[in-house]
Amino acid sequence: MTSAEIITIGTEILLGEIVDTNTRYLAQNLRGLGVDLYRTITIGDNEERIASAIRESMEHADIIITTGGLGPTIDDPTREAVARAVGVETEFREELWQQVVATIARYGRTPSENQKRQAYVPKGSLGIANPVGTAPCFIVETERNAVISLPGVPNEMEYVLHESIIPYLQKRFNLNEVIKVRVLHCSGLGEGMIDEKITDLEMLSNPTVGLAAHTGVVDVRIAAKAKSENEANAMIARIESQVRERLGSVVFGADEDKLEEVVLDLIARHGLTLAAIESGLDGMLARTLRVPHTALFTNLTPDSLMQALRDARANAHADIALGVSVNPEHETRAAEMALITSNGEKTQHITYGGPPRSLPRWAMNLALNWLRMTVKEMG
Repeated sequence: MTSAEIITIGTEILLGEIVDTNTRYLAQNLRGLGVDLYRTITIGDNEERIASAIRESMEHADIIITTGGLGPTIDDPTREAVARAVGVETEFREELWQQVVATIARYGRTPSENQKRQAYVPKGSLGIANPVGTAPCFIVETERNAVISLPGVPNEMEYVLHESIIPYLQKRFNLNEVIKVRVLHCSGLGEGMIDEKITDLEMLSNPTVGLAAHTGVVDVRIAAKAKSENEANAMIARIESQVRERLGSVVFGADEDKLEEVVLDLIARHGLTLAAIESGLDGMLARTLRVPHTALFTNLTPDSLMQALRDARANAHADIALGVSVNPEHETRAAEMALITSNGEKTQHITYGGPPRSLPRWAMNLALNWLRMTVKEMG
């Protein structure tokens, strides 16, 4: 079973100056190759710490992929760190230098002397061309490991990954399996209650089933490893049918589906129109729904919420009206929700025990799911 770890390099990531998107992209592609990802790490621009992390990863995993730290400046230490980790020096490669020269020449410039640093790689490593950037890549091979160093610039990393690294990994590790993942999105039951209903499925080894709780939404992840995509899909389908049977309408979508999009699509398919009001959500409901008739209020009481909702529905000539009001500063944090349809008026008062800043999104998601279930019941 081939395993991997990813080491993302860059102090700017640790400082929160940029968001690391490379790890997610690499993880998805490793999954598609049937490689088990054990761990991901982010390390600052420190040669000794990077080398230590690489040595540790080499003990655990077959494939170690680093991203970042291949630039021409003194704070780009990946080449030296990898060399230190495997106990060799770096060496100059003329062919890699000519690649750097050619790339820079395309912009009408001559490379500076410090850019020669990019043509140094660990001794004995496989040099990998980077036709879309100035940072050549490399692979250090041991009897067990492949330590692969890729650029930190996402479009460069992605290009080299597909053009050179994936074919190398498939050949070196005889990768002939795939890992497929299906994520079912749920609302209306908490993580604990969903866990009770599918506990036995969570004990499976292949496919595996796991839960991830978000704010007002719980994901059920089903992952299968197989020799082919069709086989993996069939394995997932068998488990998905059991999950859906046990959870019923709690499951509102899968994979890229979003709760608000599912709700709006459901309303549209029923030929209905929607008006909405909010209080204490700082415009979150309006931004999420993007419907013409969404009004913002402040400090609405339950009674004034319903009256404002009646007015909004009448003014918009809407079939359905949804109202949500929260007060994160109140000692007893709670959500007031109101709903008007052709079947009448309904209200809900729900208390909340989580962090105050999550209250608006929690209330909004619960209200949207309430709206979803109400429209489904309308037939």
